[in-house]
Amino acid sequence: MSTMPTPLSQEAIRTAPKVLLHDHLDGGLRPQTVIELAEACGHQGLPTTDPVKLGAWFRDNANSGSLVRYLEGFAHTCGVMQDEAALVRVASEAAQDLAADGVVYAEVRYAPELFTERGLSLEQAVEAVQEGFRQGEAASGGRIRVRALLCAMRQNDDWQRIADLVVRYRDAGVVGFDIAGPEAGFPATRELSAFEYLRQQNAHFTIHAGEAAGPESIWQAVQFCGAERLGHGVRIVEDIQDGEVGHLAAYVRDRRIALETCPTSNVHTGAVASLAEHPIALLDRLGFRVTVNTDNRLMSDVTVSGEFAAVVEQFGFGWDDLRRFTTNAAKAAFLPLDERRALIRDVIEPGYAALRD
Repeated sequence: MSTMPTPLSQEAIRTAPKVLLHDHLDGGLRPQTVIELAEACGHQGLPTTDPVKLGAWFRDNANSGSLVRYLEGFAHTCGVMQDEAALVRVASEAAQDLAADGVVYAEVRYAPELFTERGLSLEQAVEAVQEGFRQGEAASGGRIRVRALLCAMRQNDDWQRIADLVVRYRDAGVVGFDIAGPEAGFPATRELSAFEYLRQQNAHFTIHAGEAAGPESIWQAVQFCGAERLGHGVRIVEDIQDGEVGHLAAYVRDRRIALETCPTSNVHTGAVASLAEHPIALLDRLGFRVTVNTDNRLMSDVTVSGEFAAVVEQFGFGWDDLRRFTTNAAKAAFLPLDERRALIRDVIEPGYAALRD
């Protein structure tokens, strides 16, 4: 006798295996950790030292409809991540928190240049974060694998230096490159040589595009830079009119360029007006490689399970849909093909089969 599928409560969703592709390390600290690290390093200006109120402050500041205001909270998180011990702790806790939420594979991104204000070298920052991920994996009993994406800040001129680090540390858990920061006014084409270098070195990269700027930004990221994935990418919907897919959108869909959507964050930064107006259901129905991500767990007060639950409630998705989003993410991960296949075959498919039946 077959049983009824497990209801899609957030608790049931938490037990499902998940793959996370878009999560910023400096946007996912525990509030208590921010407070303790601020005291240890002398960081000034926290709005409160009550962890509950601090978490609410980050959330309210982020939920402004402005990417610029959304990014203001990072002055505090990055401010307390300026020594090796802090970076190890934050990275370890990130791995543990994700594992507790059912994430089995994560690519967590960070910008090493943001952690050098008190004398750390870029290399020291990378090595400390990678050590933290290793410690977090071990503390989680091996339930999660965490790999890193190194970000260059779009408004700065260190793209090539960060690309060099990606190549240098790719055998130490760094699997790809990204550019982050203000999208409008700082196009991905500013330093094309960095992307040419990465391709020549057989290295992977994703690009933030289609969040604070529209299809033009996506076109540059894909056609000039060769992005394998799009960070957010939700404004590709502007190239879809009355269900008719434009040439750029069709190219992104047909080439299976994954969209790293972050539903709550997309609302908070103003990329979409509300969750009800988020294009995730339309993009999924039209065959895009849609994935569901957190972006910044502290800033938007989200988890992967919570994001899954939110889109389930809003759009009526079921277990098959969540399995598809998870499989999409596994297929788009910057892992070797055999490891992606094993992740799908040995972890994702059995996990969702158990939940459905």
